[in-house]
Amino acid sequence: MSDLTRPLQDAIAEAEELIERAPFIRTEQDLLEGYDYLAGRIRMAMQMAFDHDLDRPLFINPTHQFSRQGLDNPDAIYFNAYLEEGAEYVVRGVRGTTADLSFQVMGGAYTADSAATSMLAFDDRELDIEDDGSFEFTYVAEPGAKTMIVREVFNDWDTEERGRLWIERTDTVGHPAAPLTRARLERKYEVAARLLTGSIQTWLAFPHFFQYKEPANQPTAPQSTPGGLSSQRSSIGHYELADHEALIVTVPECTDCAYQAIQIGSDWYVSTDYETHQTSLTKAQAVTDPDGKMRFVISEQDPGIANWLECTGHRTGALMLRWQRLERDLGPEDGPVVEKVAIADVPGRLPYFAPLTTEEYAARIAARQRSVARRMLS
Repeated sequence: MSDLTRPLQDAIAEAEELIERAPFIRTEQDLLEGYDYLAGRIRMAMQMAFDHDLDRPLFINPTHQFSRQGLDNPDAIYFNAYLEEGAEYVVRGVRGTTADLSFQVMGGAYTADSAATSMLAFDDRELDIEDDGSFEFTYVAEPGAKTMIVREVFNDWDTEERGRLWIERTDTVGHPAAPLTRARLERKYEVAARLLTGSIQTWLAFPHFFQYKEPANQPTAPQSTPGGLSSQRSSIGHYELADHEALIVTVPECTDCAYQAIQIGSDWYVSTDYETHQTSLTKAQAVTDPDGKMRFVISEQDPGIANWLECTGHRTGALMLRWQRLERDLGPEDGPVVEKVAIADVPGRLPYFAPLTTEEYAARIAARQRSVARRMLS
């Protein structure tokens, strides 16, 4: 075993044990998904450790359909850049047409014992954007600032386009990179090892701080998103359903925000396949009933409607609704109302039941596949 890579090799072995001991594993499929999740965690750890350089910052995309974490939002593209306290940074970009573009500076890190601290958070409404969509702003990293996170969020996958974004450090731009040394490589492998085991421990523990404090099938009223922006609200919870059961989630369509969505995830606290299955819906993708409400059905069996969220074999999992770029605060009346019923009773519980053919549903999935391929980075 190479001394250089030993920390990462040891961390992979430890991470595999963490995966195998996860308390919610019931089936072989659960375990296989855990190993797939592990591959994504290894990928993230290597990317964040080896692509990152404090002297030459750049926005790294660590979370996507091949590297899922923290109940990742299927509608978001995430970018992270590490910061050094006291350094001055210039962020430049060209605004796309997505529903929301937000910036956040975090202090510390998410761990199995605590959450990172939000030190600065704003969206592009606070930027001076030129007629051609270009913008720039300067930020001097405050004491404790560790990471800048950017989220570009899509409400309409079919029509919205992402923008362009980059960051530079003003005191190092134009300087060559430091030469590669063995000591530097050792540090990178050590960082990757810590990131790997730390991220798995964190996301196994994190949902118990929030999601699993609530009873099953009872998502919260809209509330400030933990560690999120002031213009965001979320409803969090988890579902537990037998194969013959369904959860009907009714929520008013909010016209006072640019983005509104619902998603379910697995017990690994990650999104499930949102590309070839419908496990999330935005208000642009969902059908809104004549009374102004969206009614979603979470179930394993197909209820034959457009607003079906597929459990994809997961009897239990996370549930989250999000509202972003809000123009007003939300109250309990804006949040979800849920009802657990037998799947056979779903048509009678939907006041505007509108059957969808197999071909129509397949067309919805095809549209998702094309949109993910067009917008996602990996």
